[in-house]
Amino acid sequence: MTKSLTITRPDDWHLHLRDGAMLQAVLPETARHFGRAIIMPNLVPPVVTGAQAAAYRDRILAALPDGMTFDPLMVLYLTEDTDPADVAAAHASGLVTSVKLYPAGATTNSASGVKDFDKVRPVLEKMAEIGMPLCVHGEVTDDAVDIFDREAVFIDRVLDPIRRATPGLRVVMEHITTSDGVDYVKAHDQDLGATITTHHLIINRNHILVGGIKPHYYCLPVAKREEHRLALRAAATSGDTRFFLGTDSAPHVDAAKESGCGCAGCFTATNTMALLAHVFDEEDALDKLEGFTSKNGPAFYRLPENQDTLTLTKQDSPVKFPYKIECEDGPVSVFEPGFRVYWTVA
Repeated sequence: MTKSLTITRPDDWHLHLRDGAMLQAVLPETARHFGRAIIMPNLVPPVVTGAQAAAYRDRILAALPDGMTFDPLMVLYLTEDTDPADVAAAHASGLVTSVKLYPAGATTNSASGVKDFDKVRPVLEKMAEIGMPLCVHGEVTDDAVDIFDREAVFIDRVLDPIRRATPGLRVVMEHITTSDGVDYVKAHDQDLGATITTHHLIINRNHILVGGIKPHYYCLPVAKREEHRLALRAAATSGDTRFFLGTDSAPHVDAAKESGCGCAGCFTATNTMALLAHVFDEEDALDKLEGFTSKNGPAFYRLPENQDTLTLTKQDSPVKFPYKIECEDGPVSVFEPGFRVYWTVA
């Protein structure tokens, strides 16, 4: 039996578009369904000033195919040399929506991130003053901490002290992967939200490692135990407005993924909405999908909701998604959920 669901056009509150040929290849996959996206600034070199953010935004809009509408929400990469005045000016102009905190070495192109958090305190205090959100990659990089524990340790060692020291700072915990992250958000009502990715609702660490290494499931933060995946699904489908979609769709050419030191990232832009409909349908929570994808994020960022809509349809036969997206630099594999999907964007 055909089932149809029309929702406010969604947004993606955590997206990697890269640059150059990769930007040209992957931007249409997001703009086809999403009205806006928070654009990650971890290019090489990173986007650290308002002028660099403006130039990157121009390149994104120049790559947008004719007939598509899409609003890139720009982000500055926080370094220990970031100028609070530049951040405030970029935010006041409407150019920059948020600032991204990467602990140095935590993920792809994060070498310029923060080592000494005291050095960025003036920026955080300015952001609290002007109401500008801080997006955080929530992992410590201490070699002594197991990779599967790094999110929980980050909350205790870094995030909670930062929030206590900077009252009023609005924080988005990006791509949470643990019940610890879910519980921390639930325990703090004010000025705190969290994004959840599509792939972390679908895979756990067994999917990466059992039966052979699956490089296209390797991401950072890495997928955790099944109990954590279930906690994420419960949070995403709960209707709690503090949780919203941030795909962390992160394209790499196959040669960079399928190598002796494969890159981290799952490319989900192409099929995210269909996969989310599948997940929410499984959880008997289709009535909560619009909030998660289209309403909770704008509310946290204090932006209006999109005015147009998107319709999802459940059909009788499985949907066939593209296996790869072609790029001048090489093919990019689309995330494969490992099960049949019957939802499609009409």
